[in-house]
Amino acid sequence: MSAAPPAPKIEAMPLGRKLRYWLETAGFFLIIGFFRLFSIDRASAIGGWIGRKLVAPTGLSRRAVENLTAAFPEKSEAEIAAILDGMWDNLGRVMGEYAHLDNIHWAGASPRIEMEGHEHYEAAKARGKGIIFISGHFANWETMPIAARERGIQGGQVYRPTNNPYVNRWLYKLRTRNGLPEMISKGAAGTRRIFTILRKSDSILMMVDQRASEGIPAPFFGRDVMTTPVPAALALKLGAVILPVSNERIGGARFRIRAYPVIETPNTGDPDRDLLECTEAINAFIEQCVRAQPSQWLWIHKRWDAKGAPLRKRAQALAPMRGGANNAASKRV
Repeated sequence: MSAAPPAPKIEAMPLGRKLRYWLETAGFFLIIGFFRLFSIDRASAIGGWIGRKLVAPTGLSRRAVENLTAAFPEKSEAEIAAILDGMWDNLGRVMGEYAHLDNIHWAGASPRIEMEGHEHYEAAKARGKGIIFISGHFANWETMPIAARERGIQGGQVYRPTNNPYVNRWLYKLRTRNGLPEMISKGAAGTRRIFTILRKSDSILMMVDQRASEGIPAPFFGRDVMTTPVPAALALKLGAVILPVSNERIGGARFRIRAYPVIETPNTGDPDRDLLECTEAINAFIEQCVRAQPSQWLWIHKRWDAKGAPLRKRAQALAPMRGGANNAASKRV
């Protein structure tokens, strides 16, 4: 694996926007500095308290309540409130743990990450193909690439840059220092890089639980949601292996990461059907993880907002997977 590229450059921008980003960044680093005054466990606990007591009562909870009520119509208001409370506790803890991410490890004298399902990883690796790890924003999702790196896995992780370029630069450096060595931004250039990595039989980590505006409709909690078809398309095109992974907070700033059996790619002879069935299987895994630990998922995300014409979007998403995009990527590899 080649050395990780340098942190993203900060492009020129209007002065007003720059000042706004500077103020946001100053606030962000004040928060990080505050949490660094404490131990990992204390910072995590304080972050959880802030999430439950100070953030949860704000309007930020509105979408989470709507999503939870739609996903779990059988649950009472008290049960929904308990999940919501746990979600804000978890998100607050994640913020506190960002200040200590350099000290969260799977290996070493003081491990904070447990790993299970090694046999599934070894079985996937034995196939001799690239591996696509798929997961979601569970517990502290930043711990998964840390564990992968310390396990000796080579490759990269797909990410969406934050809107604030100064915060994004800090996060980029933090992630490449602790996680998989290469950060791959979403987009055409990122897709070409993923092709290169998988063709070398290295690995890619993708979070696939968020809405993809250019995705395809696939069921999630009984409703179609716009879902990225990229993992399925890569597996079908390259023969790469899809390995699902979950993450669970098991107390304070400690985590359990578990690998599961490979999601097998269908081969019906119909490329559209194969892509959809594989994507549906990925969504089913994510839903299974969310149902197991609902308070440790990101319910504030606009996951069920599927605007536009789904069938047209599905056609648009499928077309490049079968032709031009793959061919263009292949020419660059």
